[in-house]
Amino acid sequence: MEPAEYTLMDEAEGQMWWYRALHMRLLDALAPAHGQILDAGCGTGGFLAVLGRARPDLIRFGVEWDPTAAARTRSKSAALTARGSVNTLPFAAAAFDAVVSADVLCHAAVDPGTTLKELRRVLKPGGRLVLNLPAYQWLMSAHDRQVHNARRFTTRGAAAMLRDAGFARIQTGYWNGLLLPLMIAQRKVLARGDSVSDVAPFPPWLDATLYAITKIERRLPVPLPFGGSVLAIAERP
Repeated sequence: MEPAEYTLMDEAEGQMWWYRALHMRLLDALAPAHGQILDAGCGTGGFLAVLGRARPDLIRFGVEWDPTAAARTRSKSAALTARGSVNTLPFAAAAFDAVVSADVLCHAAVDPGTTLKELRRVLKPGGRLVLNLPAYQWLMSAHDRQVHNARRFTTRGAAAMLRDAGFARIQTGYWNGLLLPLMIAQRKVLARGDSVSDVAPFPPWLDATLYAITKIERRLPVPLPFGGSVLAIAERP
């Protein structure tokens, strides 16, 4: 990503509605997890910090390519953090009981097939993989260019990708569907220029409203068939 984007992430991920909603989704997906967990492409460590507070029983590790972001992760989360590429993870085979990777396979520097094989390699048999992915190639925007996203996904495409990498018990679904119309308007109608980031401070009342909408969606009895993100859960056989 652009260096400035890491600064925005570091400042926003503790309170911005989007990060809080994402972190709750990831915590839900990791509910059965135990033992050692890796955040692959951990950015500036926001989720590892949340995970440490919510699940002190887990032993947390992170890996991040950007050295400044990796240092921020160590400071923010106190997780064991290595600098390295998700294309060639610096860990032994079958080292982790669970792996999470949020909005990483979309990056231009990442080869999804290679990275998924690496994530499978470092998982123990029966280990759980949790991915968050940006949805729909047609939603590509200035924000994607700012964070060097090269691809966006569908649930069907994510499931096929996971099968090809040798994963089993695959579940995929969309989320952030109630706010998808606003996302489309922001990215396709209101956005200006080629260096516009979606990560920005919101007025407190608006931030609280947007987060409340994500909480309502999270409690729906049936998931929506569309959304701004894809959440995928799979298992190493």
